[in-house]
Amino acid sequence: MKKINIGVLGSGFMGKTHTFGYKTIPLYYENIGFEINLKGVCASNIENAVKLKNKAGFKYATDNMYDIINDKDIDVIDICLPNVLHKDAIIKSLENKKHIYCDKPLCISFNEAKEILNLEKQTNTINQVTFQNRFFPATLLAKKMIDEGKIGNILTFTASFLHSGSVDKEKPIGWKQNALVAGGGVLFDLGSHVIDLLYHMMGEFKNVFCKTKVLYNKRPDSNGNMIDITGEDSAFLIMETKSGALGNVTITKAATGENDVLTFEIYGDKGAIKFNLMDPNWLWYFDNTKKEEAYGGERGFTKIECVQRYEYPAGIFPSSKSSIGWLRGHVHCLYNFLDCVANNKKTSPSFSEAAYVQYVMEKAYESSRTMQISNL
Repeated sequence: MKKINIGVLGSGFMGKTHTFGYKTIPLYYENIGFEINLKGVCASNIENAVKLKNKAGFKYATDNMYDIINDKDIDVIDICLPNVLHKDAIIKSLENKKHIYCDKPLCISFNEAKEILNLEKQTNTINQVTFQNRFFPATLLAKKMIDEGKIGNILTFTASFLHSGSVDKEKPIGWKQNALVAGGGVLFDLGSHVIDLLYHMMGEFKNVFCKTKVLYNKRPDSNGNMIDITGEDSAFLIMETKSGALGNVTITKAATGENDVLTFEIYGDKGAIKFNLMDPNWLWYFDNTKKEEAYGGERGFTKIECVQRYEYPAGIFPSSKSSIGWLRGHVHCLYNFLDCVANNKKTSPSFSEAAYVQYVMEKAYESSRTMQISNL
């Protein structure tokens, strides 16, 4: 059985999320054909790295990411760092012929993405970006139904990602509000997920118009000092696909009362599909071929029970009838990557797909600056 030695860069929220995946994959999946070995974990604060090492069973902890990247025994580098650090970690990992699992976004600019892709072509590595919302049974089914023509030619779409984290003006600034560190604001943090899903479902975009807004120009830091905010709290996009579908996307952390509401609705000439991350057990499907009859007939949206109905080797534990949650999408995304590494298969979402998302976001920011439609 192939052993895959893992090094995780970052011990914060996403570092813990990815570590949860490594620890639970052997429980969720049967006969996976590879063994996961947690080798090293890195954090800028060595105490945090040691805490995660002790909780999860890593072999060692360090505060220097190059200790892990240069470790000859490590096969996979898992990047859970602030966005501005992604490129250097990726470049050094590729130079060391490591496979890479990188949290989104790929980096902080399309120029950086192109540099990464140019180097990746020179290596025989398997690399994936964490766009985990592709990996719920409901979103996997949505993609399958669109590819099979179940909704026909796509006419229009709407999507959103709504949080409420920016509503409180007294909430201290985090690194995601600093565009120099994050690369952007809410468009990078939340919007990258939505753009990836729409690109995955519908194909490339023709143009985009975007308007962004910073809710409060200054926020306190952890010491109470007022700091200028450079990352937007809201982004509103009008997008057209190359196939001619016109739609809109709302991305905001100013949605009072909302938690983690990612939705998409895609309407075609033969049907439609709808999904809501806050209710991920279901996919809604409308079959436009059903005839309209007296009293309604069989016409109307159907609620498809997707729950945890993954294909084997998943879907055994817990029961396929069990309700699903946010972490399960992360686990299946990670399993997809490790299965490709173990079996030397092409993976998706690839670095090139993530680079395209980077390109679309850059064009959206261009539009927000010029107040003109940006062509892709």
